[in-house]
This record gives sequence, C-alpha cells and structure tokens, in this order.
Amino acid sequence: MRQQPTDAENLIWYYLRGKRTFDAKFKRQVILRPYIVDFICVSHRLIIEIDGGQHSETADATRNAWLEAQGFRVLHFWNNDVLTQTESVLETIRLNLGKS
Repeated sequence: MRQQPTDAENLIWYYLRGKRTFDAKFKRQVILRPYIVDFICVSHRLIIEIDGGQHSETADATRNAWLEAQGFRVLHFWNNDVLTQTESVLETIRLNLGKS
C-alpha cells in the first residue's frame, strides 16, 4: 500500500468518497489477497484502478482474471485520462455502476 496517492488518485477519490458523486460506497487501497486494489465498491462488485507507467499488460491481465473470478468488474484508467478527461472517466464509472 502506498502512503502517498498520485494526483490522479486524489482527484478520483474526491468524487468517489462519501457517496459524493454516485450513490455507491467506495473504499480505497483495499486488500483482496493477494492484491491491493485502488478503489472498490463491494455492493456493485466494481474495482477501479488508476494506472501509471509502472503497469504491465501481462501482470494486469493475470490480476484482472483473478479479480474477475472473484466476481468483480475491473476498470482501468490512465493517470493522464483521470486528470485531463475527468468527466469522461466519471461517466464510464457511472455506466458501470448501473450494470450491477
């Protein structure tokens, strides 16, 4: 778990926390052994990952497969997209919350 969230994580957390934007409770930096997820809404079985340059498609595919096998949907957004296309990111989250 990181002590210092990225600017993109701080921004998306501003909208997710306290049911501020959606009528859904999100938690941040949650352990789902053997992984730690950035944001999770358990009631909607939705995980949101904010990715920087350190993410690899191979590792993410393995991780996503495990999380999906546990019944979660996983959304990935690049840091830059969160910072520059915030409304689009929030709309994607909103649409996926409606799928549960």
